[in-house]
Amino acid sequence: MVESASRPISGEQLKELREKRQTDKGKTDKNGQPLKFSRDVESDWAVQNDTPHFGLKEHASVDVTNGFILATTITPASFHDSRYLPYCTVNSLHTHQPLKKVYADKGYYGEPNRDFLSLNHIEDGIMRKDTTTAKLTEYEKQRNKKISKKRYIIEQYFGLSHLHDGAKRARFPTIIKNILDTMCRQAAFNIKRGTKLLAFT
Repeated sequence: MVESASRPISGEQLKELREKRQTDKGKTDKNGQPLKFSRDVESDWAVQNDTPHFGLKEHASVDVTNGFILATTITPASFHDSRYLPYCTVNSLHTHQPLKKVYADKGYYGEPNRDFLSLNHIEDGIMRKDTTTAKLTEYEKQRNKKISKKRYIIEQYFGLSHLHDGAKRARFPTIIKNILDTMCRQAAFNIKRGTKLLAFT
């Protein structure tokens, strides 16, 4: 989760601002000049761990072997994780070498993503979760634990970038600017990671 660059407002106020922004008057300042600075109307509300959150969501693909960031995008906070597994997978293909396996947490669980991986001959490393019709088996619980041991490097990226690189809060009021900012931050992250790896070889 990424906090909005603007202060939180209610869903009703956000709706009104979005509608106003679509008009000619909503695109200019009090002097009739094009807006140079404006509040964020692309963020929205979501709940994480029972806590309301106003902002955006970063989706990223990370190489679990060396920790390099392979792909990224930013969406409003309410957009569900699961629909971005195909995006992150496809945009991680930077070489002709095929991906062997994709690891993902329970937020990506579901038949569409399992089918996507199967159709593309990629091994399924998505964690399982309880459903309304079935509880996790002991095998699935143990499988989740094994996947968690691989996924820690992914969580490490988010933890480090939020702690040291200011990724916890958006710098701009539009998604496209924040995507570009995130790409630059991740390029720097990869360079730093690569430098450390080279130092140990």
